[in-house]
Amino acid sequence: MSEWLHMGGYGLYVWGSIGASLLLPLCEFAALRLRRRAALEQLKRQQDHDET
Repeated sequence: MSEWLHMGGYGLYVWGSIGASLLLPLCEFAALRLRRRAALEQLKRQQDHDET
């Protein structure tokens, strides 16, 4: 098992690449959700302001 994780000396590079490949899309998804939420809140504030 240790040999498999070490991957012939390239384990850090391989696992780091896999980690980045998983982490970056998750961060992008989270950022998109936050931007969407902020845009919807801003739109709601504008609509509330326009109604008054």
